[in-house]
Amino acid sequence: MNKWSIGKFKSITALAVGAAILILAGWPGHSTGADSDLSAVVKGDNAFAFDLYAKLKTNPGNIFFSPYSISSALAMTYAGAKGETAKQMARVLHFSLGPNKLHPALAQLTKDLNARGGSGKYELVVANRLWGAKGKTFLPDFLNLVKKYYGAGFEVVDFAASPEKARGIINKWASDQTRGKIQGPVPPGGISPEMKLVLANAIYFKGKWLDPFKKNFTIEGMPFFISPANQVKVPMMYQKEGFSWGETSGLQFLEIPYVGEELSMLILLPVKKDGLASLESRLSPQFIKGLAAYERQEEVEVFLPRFKLEFGTELSDVLPKMGMTNAFSGAADFSGMTGARDIFLSKVLHKAMVDVNEEGTEAVAVTFAPAPAPVEAPKVNIFRADHPFLFLIRDNKTGSILFLGRVVDPRG
Repeated sequence: MNKWSIGKFKSITALAVGAAILILAGWPGHSTGADSDLSAVVKGDNAFAFDLYAKLKTNPGNIFFSPYSISSALAMTYAGAKGETAKQMARVLHFSLGPNKLHPALAQLTKDLNARGGSGKYELVVANRLWGAKGKTFLPDFLNLVKKYYGAGFEVVDFAASPEKARGIINKWASDQTRGKIQGPVPPGGISPEMKLVLANAIYFKGKWLDPFKKNFTIEGMPFFISPANQVKVPMMYQKEGFSWGETSGLQFLEIPYVGEELSMLILLPVKKDGLASLESRLSPQFIKGLAAYERQEEVEVFLPRFKLEFGTELSDVLPKMGMTNAFSGAADFSGMTGARDIFLSKVLHKAMVDVNEEGTEAVAVTFAPAPAPVEAPKVNIFRADHPFLFLIRDNKTGSILFLGRVVDPRG
């Protein structure tokens, strides 16, 4: 079991969903080895996660996305990329394996996540889908590859004659795969008549913390400092329990496992109320790995706000800045899809939602304030998430980061 699967937190239900939609347009007229491969894929996906966060962090307010979903959708696109287009995509996505190893390894990761997600301990579903333009021919080898390794069904739609109908079909699929939580990832006008191919990945996760949280311990109207001088009132959950946690360099971190202890949430809390920017500047796979040296198992008083975030973003400006320039331009080479250099990446849309709350939220919570400790009592460890923090939801078995976000305002 991964080191991050030690602590216990009590009964919040967590729901996290994400969908990545890639739209390609056409130009007018145009074993041990397996384990090692899986580790390489996870390492690359996680590196991409933090690279992407470094670009998205300039957005104001809350952020939440699924790097795994985005990487999976782009991997299907990479399957049809050639030449410099493929090289750029591999560099940005940190694909260190050749295609003959990369796609089977990604397939194994998805298969494993889906199998464990259907075990009854928690819900985790990963799904892929392709929609091709009516009258456009796609190479059988490409369609067979994405079907074999990504389980991506292929459907012909008439983008040219009925772009809004096609948009409705795509959005319905995203909604169905995410239990209705993701609505309208492709906005009105997001599908135009010249579209040739849409690739999509959806991920849905719903889990409960390892032990029940006592609802009457929730404290209503607690302050959350969205800045040192500006606070809002939020419901703050409370628990005193043994946790895997630690402190280092102006940072506290806390690991919260879900039922089954196969997935967990890692919360990174700056000590200073205005310390988020400093923490974000240090964020990397190496930084996260280094926290294990400071980890310890102790009793901690934890204050964590209920929060619900929804975040959507269009990545066709972000990915070129990361080095994926050809894919979005006339230099694009996706001839592995069609046999000709006649399509390019038009849009990369992503929408994600997370809901961290108590079970039975229809009941009015009873305010509870812990009694002050006696003067002679030993020092109590306190993890008080009453100002902006970062969090990751990851698979403990593989180390794969499924979701990554920051909470600046728990009210959403």
